[in-house]
Amino acid sequence: MEQNQANQSTRGSYVTQGEEFTRDTNYIEDRILDGTDVPAGTNDRDHGVWPVEAGRYRLIAARACPWANRTIIVRRLLGLEDALSIGMPGPTHDARSWTFTLDPGGKDPVLGIERLQQAFFARYPGYPRGITVPAIVDVPSGKVVTNDFPQITEDFSKQWTAFHREGAPDLWPEELEEEMREVMQRVFGEVNNGVYRCGFAGSQEAYEKAYRRLWAALDWLEERLSSRRYLMGDHITEADVRLFTTLARFDVVYFSHFKANRQMLSTLPNLWGYARDLFQTPGFGDTVDFEQIKEHYYGVQRDINPTGIVPVGPDVAGWLTDHGRERLGGSPFDAENGATPPGPVRASEKVAAGHNPLYPVNA
Repeated sequence: MEQNQANQSTRGSYVTQGEEFTRDTNYIEDRILDGTDVPAGTNDRDHGVWPVEAGRYRLIAARACPWANRTIIVRRLLGLEDALSIGMPGPTHDARSWTFTLDPGGKDPVLGIERLQQAFFARYPGYPRGITVPAIVDVPSGKVVTNDFPQITEDFSKQWTAFHREGAPDLWPEELEEEMREVMQRVFGEVNNGVYRCGFAGSQEAYEKAYRRLWAALDWLEERLSSRRYLMGDHITEADVRLFTTLARFDVVYFSHFKANRQMLSTLPNLWGYARDLFQTPGFGDTVDFEQIKEHYYGVQRDINPTGIVPVGPDVAGWLTDHGRERLGGSPFDAENGATPPGPVRASEKVAAGHNPLYPVNA
């Protein structure tokens, strides 16, 4: 969840009348690094650097949040489940914090806390910014380490290599990184954040400006994906993870709730085929909980949806229909370099039955 949104929630509002939405991107920028990349003299947490250690940290990531969903996907693709445990708050929160309402007794079973706020306050008493997910918590001390979501997933790929599964994909190919960063920056600024600029616009002028920017970027992506299977070419990269979590929420939330409604994703042949291709790839769709997504956006953001009514639809069965993207060549995982799909989702981490067409109620 974005910092700006969390801060505003303490005042009961997500929208500032007459203003454009501006995201607060000031995060806790500590890094968890392997030994080879820790600068001399800065190898402890007092200097913003923490060591990579299996079992030491806990990822807190609500399924409802697109930024947190990224970390769930990357953790699964790379096979970090044994090295990094995960805690999942419920889909809604109050003005104070995300809460562990899905766990027995309303407490995270590892950290023993009811609210993520407690981990932030353990390190920074009275922490004044948003209590956001994803966050990584140091289990021994109970203190938050970082909530810098784009850096978290990059470090999963580059710093946690000792704990990657056999066959883990290279989500940051060195030869593509420069272009990939440019693509990801545009995706973040115009699409990931663009839907929020539409939804939280405080004036008609701000909304229409945001709407035009969003759709200009979506049209660019529709064209880009007409000739390549994935954003960077023949195989999945971090760029695809970052775009996917917005696309997965587009028709169920952003189209209506955020008024990003020129047309539904399902009417854009290349983007819709691409999104389904990813959804049907192990590690992507099996992390998505459509019911929690709707409950979060429609239930929490009351200045946009005052009644708190959560819509029953839309029908999400179409995510499992044939995507036809094989015609462009390529494959999700670069088999020539040893990449393979992740194994089955752990039973304790499966999306609830009926919340995703991959997990039907009567399966």
